[in-house]
Amino acid sequence: MVYGTSLVCNGFLDVADNYIMRSDTLLIPGPIELSDNVQKALDCPSLSHTGPEFTAIFQRVLQNCRKLFKAHETEGQPIVLAGSGTLGWDIAAANLIDPDEKVLVLSTGFFGDSFADCLELYGAKVDKLAAPMGEQVPLEEVEKALKRNRYKAITVTHVDTSTAVLTDVEAVAELAHRIAPDTLIIVDGVCSIGCEEFKFDEWGIDYCLTASQKAVGAPPGLSISMISSRALNQVAARPRSYFASLRKWIPIMQSYESGKGAYFATPAIQLINSLDVALKEILADSLESRWAKHRQTSDWLKDKLVNTLKLKLVTNSKQAAHGLTAVYVEEPGRLISYLKQNGVVIAGGIHKPIASKYVRIGHMGVSACREELHHITRCYDLISDELGRP
Repeated sequence: MVYGTSLVCNGFLDVADNYIMRSDTLLIPGPIELSDNVQKALDCPSLSHTGPEFTAIFQRVLQNCRKLFKAHETEGQPIVLAGSGTLGWDIAAANLIDPDEKVLVLSTGFFGDSFADCLELYGAKVDKLAAPMGEQVPLEEVEKALKRNRYKAITVTHVDTSTAVLTDVEAVAELAHRIAPDTLIIVDGVCSIGCEEFKFDEWGIDYCLTASQKAVGAPPGLSISMISSRALNQVAARPRSYFASLRKWIPIMQSYESGKGAYFATPAIQLINSLDVALKEILADSLESRWAKHRQTSDWLKDKLVNTLKLKLVTNSKQAAHGLTAVYVEEPGRLISYLKQNGVVIAGGIHKPIASKYVRIGHMGVSACREELHHITRCYDLISDELGRP
């Protein structure tokens, strides 16, 4: 038997055969491949969660999260909690929406629909505008809805991971500010933050949620979000969740960001240390450079699939995300199996109306930003080989 944390973190342990081997090339839309330094950061020892060593790490993480969202240096509050991106839905629903208040949900796929389900579970009265397949919700429909009803909030899925539709959040926010200035603007940025242009302050966003395992380039297990001062002033006096209560967490986050340890629930020490490294890598590269690299990688792959292999994207090309590609293929299961046999893992479809008709290829973080895109080119070559077979 081979032991050692650093080894186990770099592959997986086959107990039956008593050896360690590296996993396949992972090109699903999250979790994504980690950089070597982010992977190594998981190997840090346990630290006191209120001690000076961890407090310094968490302080830096929160300060860099402001930069990640392009948010103000002191206003509002970044929040990093143990949990998945879905926890961000609960935070919004439990803290910002009271029962029977109206919410307008713009849905471009499975995750927009699921956010609506979450809000309804907490008692919100949801009006859902569903986009045509592969497209954004038309702005004229959003305008009509905002003029017809008064909403506590409007939610936008920046990139719906099920369809790879990229919504123009800036345009939606501008419309909402102009027509319904009191309406909170809530953005699901799970599959966009780190790979798509996003400007929290400039666009006037009130709450944006994301997760560690996608374009942020850290391991799964952290819910990351940013809340505006305006939204903080509207946090419910009695949130309808204990763990997801901003009344509990905001003072903790403020304390850590000011350099003082605090306690409500134990933070994920190793994951936050790994996030610290991931954020440093993103910011050292610059967000603008990172966005550009994702666009270039995405454009290359989509061009090859559409113009060389004559495949059809699920998404209208002008509204397509840059961190993943959703494409129709015949026999998706066969293609996924062929790639797996050759060491490349992609994902199947999950949007119910078309789930059996397409595949999803993730290209976020390391896989999209390397100078040599060997993982992406190999994936394309394998797709080309398989689809060219009789």
